[in-house]
Amino acid sequence: MTEKNAQVSVRILDKEYQVACPANERTNLLDSAEILNDKMREIYDSGRIVGLDRIAVMAALNMANDLIHASARDQELEGSISDRLKIISDRVDHVLRDTQQLDL
Repeated sequence: MTEKNAQVSVRILDKEYQVACPANERTNLLDSAEILNDKMREIYDSGRIVGLDRIAVMAALNMANDLIHASARDQELEGSISDRLKIISDRVDHVLRDTQQLDL
């Protein structure tokens, strides 16, 4: 069964774009376009970068950097959770061993 595509209109820096995406991804596309528009608007309003293509590249670089930092935080949290689970597992194993020894 193929998934239907939706034509979605997004506005970025006052320019309209028609984008096709799976129908169930429409909301995510609109949210993504809003985030991109906000980032590009912020860069545009700073007045330091001129030209839509340069603004788009700077926005993409900023968003990629944000993604790298978020991924690093996720990995750090994952490591922390894994460490905590290992400690808990070791404690449970220790208690179970002690319980088994008492049963003998």
